[in-house]
Amino acid sequence: MAEKRDYYEVLGVSKNATPDEIKKAYRKLAMKYHPDVNKNPGAEDKFKEINEAYEVLSDEQKRQTYDQFGHAGMDGAFNQGGFQGGFTDFGDLGDIFGSFFGGGFGSGFGGSSRRQSNQPRQGQDRYMQMRIDFMDAIFGKTETISLEVDETCKHCNGSGAESPSDVQTCPTCHGSGYVMSQQRTPFGVIQQQSVCPDCHGTGKKVSRSCHVCHGKGYEHKRVKLDIKIPAGIQTGQQIRIAQKGERGTNGGPNGDLYIEIIVNPHPTFKRENNDIHIKVPISAIDATIGCTVQVPTVYGDVDLKIPEGTQPNTKFRLKGKGVKSRSGQGDEYVEVAVEIPKKLSRKERELYEQLKSGQSDSPFERFKRAFK
Repeated sequence: MAEKRDYYEVLGVSKNATPDEIKKAYRKLAMKYHPDVNKNPGAEDKFKEINEAYEVLSDEQKRQTYDQFGHAGMDGAFNQGGFQGGFTDFGDLGDIFGSFFGGGFGSGFGGSSRRQSNQPRQGQDRYMQMRIDFMDAIFGKTETISLEVDETCKHCNGSGAESPSDVQTCPTCHGSGYVMSQQRTPFGVIQQQSVCPDCHGTGKKVSRSCHVCHGKGYEHKRVKLDIKIPAGIQTGQQIRIAQKGERGTNGGPNGDLYIEIIVNPHPTFKRENNDIHIKVPISAIDATIGCTVQVPTVYGDVDLKIPEGTQPNTKFRLKGKGVKSRSGQGDEYVEVAVEIPKKLSRKERELYEQLKSGQSDSPFERFKRAFK
């Protein structure tokens, strides 16, 4: 059996990472390796490994246990000759033995958290990517997607029962979701808590199953969702769709769906935050004597006056012609690219020769004088 990788290494974070850094790393990796997005071999195993690491490191108490005992504290593995190090408090002790023996010591050692395990729990979030055109990111749009999702059964509201009266307390565990047994260990007789085999931890028994979902509590559907893409969105930003993620457990709500937006590049416009940049070519004559050109913007063409004597790579600002978003209105910056002709007609050469002969002082001559 392959040795497990360090959970911090799995998520690519340091051991002193903040909860926000851990969550951000998880979301990025989960989106990359989710089986709905990544069909490469091994992606599903990678996704499970990422989820396992996040489940531990996102829980303060589990993370503390992992930092102290490593995978041994998570998997129930003993070190030969006992534990390396001591217990910091009884909460850690309860968690460690809960991992080793599948239960623990009831209410005295973390039993309250285990009593809540049969309560409704929200499902995991789901991640996907969507590519959109540059102009759609500028002005926004509504995109319709198809998605397979498990939705709570509307007839039984997730209980799996035909009617509320068909839900009864499990007679085996009396609603706790767990049964107790004893196990002899090197530490003596340990009272072991395990999931009830009759109700599978829900604490309830259904006498008559729902005729719609057949007792599952959910329906698997293929639905169409209208995704509203806001104007001004950028690559890497996410859109949250509530309760369209993985289904919850014990009647809990679904997780959320997060859609990361990828904006396709534009052949002419370049975006930096809310500003747009563009290069326009003009001739050397236009740069010398000045001209007016029609410059493309995302809102249509506008007139731009190029003053005489404009130098190559000069930038002009078109105020308010950038991206409009919640953070404000950007500008468009127009960079002038002066093009020098590679070939001249006879008439053009004659005119250039006349201009040259009329020069009293050339830039190169001024350059040479600077060294004398």
